[in-house]
Amino acid sequence: MNSHITSISTAVPKYKVGQTQALNFMAGVNDMNEAQRHDLEVLYRATGIDTRYSVLKDFTKSPEESEYFNNTSLPTTAERLKLFRTEALNLSLESTKSCIAQSGIKKEEITHLITVSCTGLNAPGLDIDLIYKLGLRHNIERLAINFMGCYAAFNAIKAADNICKSSDAKVLIVCTELCSIHFQKGTDEDTLLANALFGDGSASLLMESKPSINQSLQIIAAHCDLLPAGEMEMAWGVGNFGFEMKLSSYVPDIISTGISTLLNKHNQSFDFYAIHPGGKKILKVIEEQLNISKEQNIQAHEALRNYGNMSSPTILFVLQSIFGNLKNADSGKDILAMAFGPGLTLESLTLKVNIDG
Repeated sequence: MNSHITSISTAVPKYKVGQTQALNFMAGVNDMNEAQRHDLEVLYRATGIDTRYSVLKDFTKSPEESEYFNNTSLPTTAERLKLFRTEALNLSLESTKSCIAQSGIKKEEITHLITVSCTGLNAPGLDIDLIYKLGLRHNIERLAINFMGCYAAFNAIKAADNICKSSDAKVLIVCTELCSIHFQKGTDEDTLLANALFGDGSASLLMESKPSINQSLQIIAAHCDLLPAGEMEMAWGVGNFGFEMKLSSYVPDIISTGISTLLNKHNQSFDFYAIHPGGKKILKVIEEQLNISKEQNIQAHEALRNYGNMSSPTILFVLQSIFGNLKNADSGKDILAMAFGPGLTLESLTLKVNIDG
């Protein structure tokens, strides 16, 4: 029995932050001098990002006007996770309601719920909160995938694929990240890079054993690999004042060395590419390794430009852009999707477009 993605929906918070606004906030909160600000401007211009979104209004203001972050103190991890529970639920409800509505199925038909996040934890968690708010069955099967980072959506899809292959299932996957609530002060490379890239977002998708609509993406194959040379180049830990990111500038070069392994595993050409836009340089080195143009990977560049890196939902923003623009003539075409994260982990997935009628 094959599994199919039949609906994908995305959502972002209400506060839209221009990259210049974010730059001004970061420079101000770190009390940067002229030389430091110049270096930061170079970094921000190189990101390929125009706008990002946050559940917090702070990044649209000066540090002096900040309601949550300021120059004198930062919220504790407990305070940030309290905010996560409320705001992550609200954002998840927006993406899940749209996903279910587009699918054409009734919410009572959903058999499994998989939630994904690395930016907040609590129990009862997001899964149970969603069940009550959405009115899902109380006996729905649940799985929470936590703290895996940017590639976590792939693990959710693979879990859902196994569920769909073993039973007649309808699996709702919800990836929600509030990266901005873990803002850290500091002028070290890791902190500056993380603050320049990450934003908030949510994406939901529905997977079914038997497609209930005439357009779907069939799961064909998946592959995972680890690159030990990058084990400590990307990391995400819990600190006393929020979660702390380590993101080395060497990550794109390390990823580049592992792409050939993925290509050897899949051993075919593809019609569409859904690449996690971890950063502009990452996209560039992947395009070089895949021997594709920027135009062939345009959905990833657009996601990066409009939303930044939202961690786990980002790849679903890219995939939704492809899925939402398919035509009847695209039926039978193949998609290569890939993402990367701590470990250093490489995840890839191949899908086939199915359109009936």
